[in-house]
Amino acid sequence: MKNKTFSFINVFGLSIGLTCCLLITIYLHNELSYDSYHKNLSQLYQLGTTFVKNGKDDRTANTPSPMAKAMQQEFPEIIETARLMSLFAEDKTLLQYATPNNEFKSFYETRGFLTDSTFFKMFSYNFKEGNAATALDQPNTVVLSEEIANKFFGDQPALNKTIHISSSSNGDHDFKVTGVFIPNRIPSHIDARFFMSIPGGAVANYIRERTDLASNNMFYTYFLLAPGTNAKNLESKFPAFIDRHAGEDLKAMGFYKKQFLIPVKDIHLQSDIKKNVTPPGSVTYLYILGSIALFTLVIACINFMNLSTARSSKRSAEVGVRKVLGAEKKALIRQFLGESVMMALIALGFAILITQFLLPLFAQVSGKDFTMPFKQQVLLYSGFFVLAFVTGLLAGSYPAFYLSSFKPVKVLKGKFSNSLAAVSLRKSLVVFQFVISVILIIASVVISNQMDYLRSKDLGFAKDQQIVLPLRSSTAKDLYASLKTELSKNPHIVSVGASFYYPGIFNPSDMPLYREGATMNESKRVYMNWVDDSFLQTLDIKTATGRLFSAAFPADTNLRMIMNETAVRQLGFGTAEKALGKSAVIDWQGQQYKFEIIGITKDFHFQDLHMPIEPYGFQLNNNNNNYSYMIAHAKPGNIKATLKSIERTWHQLNPNEPFDYSFLDQDFQNSYTAETRLASIVGYFTVVAILISCLGLFGLATFSAEQRTKEIGVRKVLGASVAGIVSLLSKDFMKLVAVAIVIASPLAWFIMNKWLQDFAYRLEIGWPVFLVTSMIALFIALLTISFQAIRSALSNPVKSLRTE
Repeated sequence: MKNKTFSFINVFGLSIGLTCCLLITIYLHNELSYDSYHKNLSQLYQLGTTFVKNGKDDRTANTPSPMAKAMQQEFPEIIETARLMSLFAEDKTLLQYATPNNEFKSFYETRGFLTDSTFFKMFSYNFKEGNAATALDQPNTVVLSEEIANKFFGDQPALNKTIHISSSSNGDHDFKVTGVFIPNRIPSHIDARFFMSIPGGAVANYIRERTDLASNNMFYTYFLLAPGTNAKNLESKFPAFIDRHAGEDLKAMGFYKKQFLIPVKDIHLQSDIKKNVTPPGSVTYLYILGSIALFTLVIACINFMNLSTARSSKRSAEVGVRKVLGAEKKALIRQFLGESVMMALIALGFAILITQFLLPLFAQVSGKDFTMPFKQQVLLYSGFFVLAFVTGLLAGSYPAFYLSSFKPVKVLKGKFSNSLAAVSLRKSLVVFQFVISVILIIASVVISNQMDYLRSKDLGFAKDQQIVLPLRSSTAKDLYASLKTELSKNPHIVSVGASFYYPGIFNPSDMPLYREGATMNESKRVYMNWVDDSFLQTLDIKTATGRLFSAAFPADTNLRMIMNETAVRQLGFGTAEKALGKSAVIDWQGQQYKFEIIGITKDFHFQDLHMPIEPYGFQLNNNNNNYSYMIAHAKPGNIKATLKSIERTWHQLNPNEPFDYSFLDQDFQNSYTAETRLASIVGYFTVVAILISCLGLFGLATFSAEQRTKEIGVRKVLGASVAGIVSLLSKDFMKLVAVAIVIASPLAWFIMNKWLQDFAYRLEIGWPVFLVTSMIALFIALLTISFQAIRSALSNPVKSLRTE
């Protein structure tokens, strides 16, 4: 109460620092707890595959369907297996339920999977209805999440009800509900909302025809190993297994592959696989956030130490009197440490309140569910009580030992002055504070620039005003021609096309193709898409040479192909002109298939900008209207009116299915969700770090002005201007900030350059970034200091000098 400014800066600064630590600790706990609730966690492993071709290794989590049982039969260490397959040909699946009154309830749902009956024996799920051990024993059975069950059946039991599931991956089929599970609050890399049995759908028919262990790597395979099994020893047996059972097939296909095991507990953060059931987390991001939390707290501690040592002259007389009255050094140390710990614990109290208030916002920004059981909350806050206690000790340690060392004779005679060591320490700590703040400012600017670049880069196709309509059910697929005809008449729409996939979503389909005259050993993986005769025009994909599919060429068949420039180069054709009219070839199951190249498109980004452009091809799907998506290119203008008119057409043709849509540009940007969230988090914590640093700088500027009150008075009497006095009080602090900028800039360049390596297409960190951030840091520091400096410069010199 006696030193309100000092107390406010310290308590507020520490509480904000502890709040940052609490929020980021909750985030880190969430990331590190993935899959920790499974009872058999230590025995659960995922089987991964390394594809080896032309000396390059490509690690994936995918395996062929027969691999699970084949390995279980060969290796007694594997006591149970389960296959899991995402509905890869779609981003959403149509679920329908006919009520007893023959009313249809229809919803598009995401995150659906096909799996074996053994899945729930290996993984722990909390079933609300049904028996986990037998839920998927029968064909055409489905297990729903509690949320989906409530949508369809409300408070009525879901068990044994029949729902119709329309999937581009698995076909149109009825499924009996045999279980309802309550999602665990602890996150999992299998972030599923419903599970379907593999038997009973199109996938089951497909895998019955594919018995080799080389191709059709569409499944995630899991093993439950016998207790005590050494995973590395088991892995060492895999090469011989592959050679025996897949060697000839792999040789014929022109590549080799190796199998390896990934502990399920490591999949989210440690697997080193870019694509899995769900996108993996980033250890780098955790280090970044952990460092931000640590440095934010350190900055708050630095403020405490700086202000405490700066105020030492004011407390020197107190220390002298206490020592004269018999106080020992130990007692003084206990007193100052006790004050510091008490302020830290008060700050913790505020931090807990602020954290509870900000947690919903932080969950929204980070895209996480931070609901924690009471027991874990008690452990968390107990840990932070200890941290606050230690923080108080650390923050108060230097002031305590420094103040308690004063000689009473000197300080009571008024001969005390701040030592050179104390002044140097304060300056060093200010520099350290602003080094952290400048690094965070540069990081925020670089991340923001990179995200702007990702949003604005020309992708090689028209991404704006593209409305994507999912075609899931057989009814919707059969209506493709009618829907296209009606939408083409719409005056708000430029053109309409259909395809299996579109840029920005996962495309699992590829072919090992080689140019005619070469061999399968020279083949390259070419991603494939099957389109109608207007899809490429709708996306405005440009041709380098040749032509696109179109209605003007009705003789085109699916034995004709269009490739991008990268495919032409990698297959060895040379130039696009040389490839035109030539054939791309694939050897498949003893047969050779040739595809005439009728057109070459300019390169375009069908994947996000993390990935380089890879070979891509298009075939005409003119024998089967089995498309997964229709895309309507709308004219600029009133998009709401366009959507309303499309919805009317949809319901006229297909009244029992919901109208659903997305925008292609938004779907493409969803690939950068992790980076967008990181940008938001770093941005918020940068503001916090700057705020705390400025609080400390403000406190030191206030103290400096108080120390020089009489000097300022004398200078004003002698004619010094306000600007001159402001400059006098500011220049020492501005020098420190300038030193911090010099130190921080190369460090920030190194850190952010490492971060940018995750992008195949990225901006270079140029000198304007450092110029802008330097100006920002200097402006913030000057604004902070000048407030107090101007106040002191405008004060009445008579008041400051009248005691002389």
